[in-house]
Amino acid sequence: MYLYNARYIKMHADVEVDCHVLVIGSGGAGARAALEASQYGKTVLVSRTLTGKGGCTPMAEGGYNAVLRNADSCPMHVADTLRGGAYLNDPALVDILVRESPERMADLIRWGAVFDVTDSREIAQRPFGGQQFPRTCYAGDRTGHEIMATLVEQLRSRDIEQLQETTVIELLLDGGRVCGAAMLDRNGGLLLCRADATVLATGGGTRVYDISTNCAAGTGDGFALGYRAGAELIDMEMVQFHPTGAVYPYNARGRLITEAVRGEGGLLLNAEGERFMHRYDPERMELSTRDVVARAIATEILEGRGTPHNGVYLDVSHLPAPTIEERLPIMLEQFLAFGVDIRKEPMEVAPTAHHIMGGLRITPSGQTTVPGLFACGEVAGGVHGANRLGGNALADTQVFGKRAGESAGRAAKQSGAIPISAIGAIGARLERFRAGSVPPIAIIETLRRAMWDGAGIFRTEASLTTAGETVASLKTRTPQARTDRNLAECCTVENMLEVAGLIVRGALLRRESRGAHVRKDVRTAWEPAQSPYGHTFQSRSGEGIEQREVAA
Repeated sequence: MYLYNARYIKMHADVEVDCHVLVIGSGGAGARAALEASQYGKTVLVSRTLTGKGGCTPMAEGGYNAVLRNADSCPMHVADTLRGGAYLNDPALVDILVRESPERMADLIRWGAVFDVTDSREIAQRPFGGQQFPRTCYAGDRTGHEIMATLVEQLRSRDIEQLQETTVIELLLDGGRVCGAAMLDRNGGLLLCRADATVLATGGGTRVYDISTNCAAGTGDGFALGYRAGAELIDMEMVQFHPTGAVYPYNARGRLITEAVRGEGGLLLNAEGERFMHRYDPERMELSTRDVVARAIATEILEGRGTPHNGVYLDVSHLPAPTIEERLPIMLEQFLAFGVDIRKEPMEVAPTAHHIMGGLRITPSGQTTVPGLFACGEVAGGVHGANRLGGNALADTQVFGKRAGESAGRAAKQSGAIPISAIGAIGARLERFRAGSVPPIAIIETLRRAMWDGAGIFRTEASLTTAGETVASLKTRTPQARTDRNLAECCTVENMLEVAGLIVRGALLRRESRGAHVRKDVRTAWEPAQSPYGHTFQSRSGEGIEQREVAA
């Protein structure tokens, strides 16, 4: 017999925490936000996994974009980012990203991060797709791991309370302002946290797709948490499919094959041995933007020129073996485990769901549309537009992680405790899961197949409608928590369904092909820079797509 009375829940929560800033998410953006916020008052960092072990940052292999050479320039980086993003980016956010990225790189170096260097002891940079200059800084092909290890060391030196293996299940509201969060520990015990300001840094959500580069935690919880709290989200239809994910063995499908492979000179070949990118972008070839390369590979496969494992070949065997061993050690090790020596034979790759460019609408300070709530990293929208350039995401985590953490830290103190009215539905929700009848994995598997088939690289109104109907049907099914340890999983399932619905509805709203979003049933008569459409927007108060004036 479980009691739902809100006062009972509040009195009997396993832990009640009070802090100045609550940071939800412990990847690159969350860690950086916590470091900044801790200078202003008590800061609590919540990690669904273990700090430094989960999320996309430690998995990021390629690099960090920064203007560091005289031959490069901030205007060039801005132009590349806007063009790559099909001019859907927020120009003010792009300007901040580009201008402050070198400063945040300097912070990492000062804190002990070890990046590859040239013979003249400058930070080494490699070419990435869609860029006029090789501005991507790297640490072999383990750049994100190096950044995360550096940030974890800094966290250990600060007075920051960390809650590990803890899942936030709801943001708490007091008079329309976010005042903290309710969460579950690894055993299903309820925790309540009151905060003057809250930062969402929960990363991405492409685990709603059948094939994804994201780790198990990439389920889009932050998008759903923000949406339910009343925040406005933009451009959720803009899902990037990384061109090169592993295609075999089966349990390795989607595992990221870093863009650094192409940056170091890797060639894309179809089953006929043809270097096919000349058909899609003869100027940039393999170093075209990710949306172009992903569509090119998908087209080669769909038209019957795919490899035995339904992919294409990515070949670096023409490079000197020492170059591969030095600059692509993780790729070499990974494929050796698959029985493939990339020094001698090609890899087989295909597109995989990778990054959501949309997210919570933010100001340059990281403030969302809900008072008391800030956002940074992949959960925030506007920086990358309709397609993200490789190397910009790691820079994004540091630039906007710092800004959001600093802004949250400067937020005014709020009086009062957690309002009982804000948590009245929590007990009933958890009990609903205890009485559920459907295994969570059954809902997840059906969802992922529906999203891959209906809201993937190529979309139509019919395919999106079918996917949306599946999502709506799945929302009527209640996931079952066999034990309290399964309660968080059930909350995650509902978050995934919320995120999938946002993606599908956004894709139906945008009746054009732009960046990563391709509507095969819509003829687009304009170039991206002249599109009459701005951001799609979605919140609990309404949704639509911005109209904008375009010069003749």
